[in-house]
Amino acid sequence: MKGKVTLVGAGPGDPGLLTRKGLEALQNAQVVVYDRLVSPAILALMPETAEQINVGKQAARHPVPQDQINQILLDKALEGKNVVRLKGGDPFLFGRGGEELELLAAHGVAFEEVPGITSAIAAPAYGGIPVTHRDCCSSLHIVTGHQRAGKELDIDFEALVRTKGTLVFLMGVSALEAICTGLLKACMAPDTPAAVVERGTTPAQRRISATLTTLPAVAAEKQVESPAVIVVGQVCALAEEFDWFDKLPLKGNRVVVTRPKERSGTLSARLQALGADVWEYPCIATVPLDPCPAVDGAMERLEEYEWLVLTSPAGVEALWRWLEGHGKDARALWSVKLAAIGPGTARALAGHGLKADYVPEVYDAAHLGAGLPAGGKVLALRAEEGSPALTEALAKRNIPCDDVASYRTLYENPRSQKLREAVESQAGLLVTFTSASTVKGFVSTVGEDADFSRMVGMCIGAQTAAEARNYGIPVRVAREATMDALVELIVEGV
Repeated sequence: MKGKVTLVGAGPGDPGLLTRKGLEALQNAQVVVYDRLVSPAILALMPETAEQINVGKQAARHPVPQDQINQILLDKALEGKNVVRLKGGDPFLFGRGGEELELLAAHGVAFEEVPGITSAIAAPAYGGIPVTHRDCCSSLHIVTGHQRAGKELDIDFEALVRTKGTLVFLMGVSALEAICTGLLKACMAPDTPAAVVERGTTPAQRRISATLTTLPAVAAEKQVESPAVIVVGQVCALAEEFDWFDKLPLKGNRVVVTRPKERSGTLSARLQALGADVWEYPCIATVPLDPCPAVDGAMERLEEYEWLVLTSPAGVEALWRWLEGHGKDARALWSVKLAAIGPGTARALAGHGLKADYVPEVYDAAHLGAGLPAGGKVLALRAEEGSPALTEALAKRNIPCDDVASYRTLYENPRSQKLREAVESQAGLLVTFTSASTVKGFVSTVGEDADFSRMVGMCIGAQTAAEARNYGIPVRVAREATMDALVELIVEGV
């Protein structure tokens, strides 16, 4: 049985600009064939089980020629695979998408095209340039600036000038001087506003503004590289007034997110929305203990306990997994009150229709143990290496507690030379820590002998900060143990 090929436009770089339909296709792919211009943030969305084929085309260098790419798509489809061809921007706008479909059509392979947001519009928009404006122009023209080796540009510059519209040139960095010269020879005004937007919609974006006459020299001085979009027209004069992206509070700042992969998305998305260059580097993973006789025994005696204490969303999910695995649901918890260490854990409970009866004012294990209303016996379901502060605080109050491990924390990544180099060389690198275990995982990944003095650990609580200080990591601590407070801390710290 033949498979199917879906051409997916990945957009210009910002993962938020990937369409919902494109994301759905990507997540269901068995094979993903992708280009250089697809951003790392979008590549991270590929299924781990999918075969990933990098065909990495770039200007003047095609490691995999186009005919071979076409053949790869055909071969994988003939194997019966669900194939996604992931391309930067839109596949049908100078993306050679049509060429890739021809071979598939000739062999009767099913295919689909999912349009992507083109950099021709998105990159200028993120640079403060509206490609149309009633006071400036009445048309938009998108032109390829790609120049074949040894050949002149095949562009009717006189026709473009006569339109009096906004001109957007894609793939034109190497031909920038020829483009500007062509427009000048066609009698476009030398002082016409012009700009280059490099790496548009990504945290590394730069906008270089000039005039038609000066743009080549200014771009050369700034060492502009592809991918970049060239914009020529009166709308470029609006860039300073309308530039919103460069004004984001975290623009130009790299933040390393160390949370478990399944929980990194919310924090990463919030930081990206504020302009940060987010480097997701999950240093731990949480794995439910299954089978787990200790949990089985405690849950069978649940009526003996007054309180069931949960210290993380992972603990909530491990509990729910146990309930489902034993044919039970929330009704099995009728006999106990529920305590959550903080609002994140309380929200995880609420996601299963459960309400936390107690959440301490300060969201850490010590305050949870010190403030838990006195009563009967306590069951704490948490990680194997849970903070002793909880049980110590309960013991001081003579409250009996069964401390039962329901999940294990694993260090996710092997030693990373790349991360170590960033830690030791980038002054002020911000690294988020949402638990003591993320600190341990991070140190394990970087190496205990690393020089941590140049980075700053952005910690969600005092216990997490104390763990970081044990390794000589300079820290700042959020006012409370919440994602809101952590994001606020990061914004204040740049």
